[in-house]
Amino acid sequence: MRIERWDPADETTAAACYQVHRAAHLADDADDPPFSAGTFGLYLRQGFDKTPGEVWYAADDDAGVVGYYRMELWDLENLDRAFGGPVVHPAARRGGHGRALLRHEAARAAANGRSVLSGHVVTGSAGEAFAAAAGATPGLVDVRRMQYLAKIEAGKVAELRQSAARAAAGYSLVNWTGDIPEQYLGPVAHVINAFEDAPRGENVEPEAWDAGRLRERTGAHVRAGLLRGYGVAALHDATGEMAAYTGMIVDPEAPTWGFQALTAVTRAHRGHRLGLLVKTGMLELLAEVEPQVEFVMTSNAAANDHMIAVNQQLGYEVAGPGWRFYEAPVADLLGQS
Repeated sequence: MRIERWDPADETTAAACYQVHRAAHLADDADDPPFSAGTFGLYLRQGFDKTPGEVWYAADDDAGVVGYYRMELWDLENLDRAFGGPVVHPAARRGGHGRALLRHEAARAAANGRSVLSGHVVTGSAGEAFAAAAGATPGLVDVRRMQYLAKIEAGKVAELRQSAARAAAGYSLVNWTGDIPEQYLGPVAHVINAFEDAPRGENVEPEAWDAGRLRERTGAHVRAGLLRGYGVAALHDATGEMAAYTGMIVDPEAPTWGFQALTAVTRAHRGHRLGLLVKTGMLELLAEVEPQVEFVMTSNAAANDHMIAVNQQLGYEVAGPGWRFYEAPVADLLGQS
């Protein structure tokens, strides 16, 4: 087996890595669809927020590409950390490929000045067993929840929207399709920054967003036509300040699925049921522009009681395994035989 750095011009190897991703996803995380090939290819090149990184793959002379990793090297916060972890084709597991890729990734993390390597795995999967065997420390747990739109009683969304609107008197909703409009970049960044008090891993720094970072680092998959994006925000009528925001993604290759993105409410405007207001507004928008969507998937930290309560009102159900974050000192991984 050899481990080589992926050349972004090498479409053949990218396609082989995609087959590894798809097979691993279907084996370990079949409760929602895998990335499309186009979405995966752009992810390999630049991540989802244009986070710098490296992609390496393991190839076997007989089986071809058997595994890969994309290691993210955060450049604005968490400069001591790298994020990633090996992905190995189910047919090639238990052959030492994952261990070899993990040692290689740890060496690359060290070469980039990182002291901690972190990642996440599906709970109960082969990935979780691998992380435990590697001596990684378990951390934050994310719970997967699913909203089955056909199960929602007729009129229930409108009823919840009206209830939230009464509590949120003095706020108005705006929505958009595709990229965040230029005039809302700064306000959305302000709302995202309010998410810094949500549960996170120990010693993990929150991200600091502004209009420039949103403009430069997000939306590439939407602009490329690989994903469709939607946003709904609540504005405070008296000041014009954006008080809450929620996002939604639809993959044209899995059109019956909606993927809930961030929902957040700024501290100054909490207590007005704005989270419920923007999420019911999103459901109404989704019914208009993506009427074929049948399922909406979200995940929340198990300790995020407030957002879980909002989701329960909207009929979300715990569905399938969630995700657990793990981390390990790079030095420990390099010291393993």
